[in-house]
Amino acid sequence: MTRCPICQNALHPRRLECGSCGTVLEGEFSLPRLARLDGERQRLAEALILHGGNLKEMSEDLGISYPTLKKRLTELSTALRTLQKEDEKRIETIFEAIESGSLKAEEGIRQIREINYEL
Repeated sequence: MTRCPICQNALHPRRLECGSCGTVLEGEFSLPRLARLDGERQRLAEALILHGGNLKEMSEDLGISYPTLKKRLTELSTALRTLQKEDEKRIETIFEAIESGSLKAEEGIRQIREINYEL
């Protein structure tokens, strides 16, 4: 779930907890782009991977026409590009904060790595 069930705004994880040892991490965390997609697009991306990119087989398994599948994949691609641009803007904002001195370089690097999934 990436949207608030009440107001539909984006959810931002602030607490992570290990189910085994109980370690708790609190702070600002980013979700990977695929996790930020709505459920339908996540399922489409998963199906694409599971079908090895075979669109004919995928359209048959999903019970939709090939043109409909292509349209949905174009929408998926557009959504991912939009999220990528948002991430690039966030990184630029972090660099600006480092340059202005309002953010320590170490924290900025950590945030950029998290955006780029180098956890």
